[in-house]
Amino acid sequence: MSVPMAIYLQDAHPITEAMEIAQFAEESGFHAVWQADSRLVREATVPMAAFAATTNHIKIGSGVIDVWTRNPARLASLFSTLDDLAPGRVLCGLGAWWDPLASKVGINRTKPLAMMRESVTVIRALLANENVTFHGEHVHLDGVELDYVYQERRPKDVPIYIGATGMKMMELTGEIADGVVLNYLVSPDYNSRAMEALEIGASRVGRSASDLDRPQLVVCSVHEDRQTALDMARNMVTQYLGQQPHIMKASGVPQSLLDAVGEVLTWPATHEQVEAASKLVPDEIVQMLTASGTPDEAKAAVAQYIENGCTSPILYPLGDVKATIQAFSNWSP
Repeated sequence: MSVPMAIYLQDAHPITEAMEIAQFAEESGFHAVWQADSRLVREATVPMAAFAATTNHIKIGSGVIDVWTRNPARLASLFSTLDDLAPGRVLCGLGAWWDPLASKVGINRTKPLAMMRESVTVIRALLANENVTFHGEHVHLDGVELDYVYQERRPKDVPIYIGATGMKMMELTGEIADGVVLNYLVSPDYNSRAMEALEIGASRVGRSASDLDRPQLVVCSVHEDRQTALDMARNMVTQYLGQQPHIMKASGVPQSLLDAVGEVLTWPATHEQVEAASKLVPDEIVQMLTASGTPDEAKAAVAQYIENGCTSPILYPLGDVKATIQAFSNWSP
């Protein structure tokens, strides 16, 4: 039985080219295309709308949009609008963002668990066509609803996913979300701990982690020459070792390596700094955090994520995107 595959598009391609990739993924039997809104490079919802308007049945997910820079009522309106464009095909992926980027733009991420709980509660209620009054630590709404004027008033079928990394956020996800977007540049062993945390949260409301959809971002670097594939992935691994060490630490990357890379990289890191720091990153770390190598090696690595809890790999391809899609089209691990 083939696994529902997905593709992740960041900012490596012009949007018109990304639209063609989304169409190709749909034609190749892929289940979903995901677009992130994290770094200050490409906002997620414009390309999401473009993908939705130029495809027919593939799911369109935000992987992820942060809950700090948009009011939750506006987030509900946003996803309601996307559902108008592609009914039943939109996946709402939310994240708690990360520092130092958040603090550099003036966001104080105090009590992110409370912020996520309140945001999900309100967004879900608004999408369900409810009139919402809510007063929490972060979120305050007074008699708010999606006040349709000309269109049909109906609940919107938009499942809510949380992009969780830490185990406390993972527990919250198990408790309140429809699914989790498991992070990239983590090891398959990390998934085992994530599943345990999801189970703890899910048990609080009488369900199981198996009741949640669990797509996972997986950096995928494929080349017939194994070393070429590893080298293509090494710079990305290096950048995240320096800029998002909390993710790396969760996967068991040695603190000594994080410290060494951190001494070389500034924020934002220059290409030259990443190149220099990449020389410190051994092959085994690249392989631990990505699905890199020959096509068979990459597939074996993706299969490990599936064995440890991922329900739908979201491939973040480095190199030839269409070749990666073709390699995993109708693939069975």
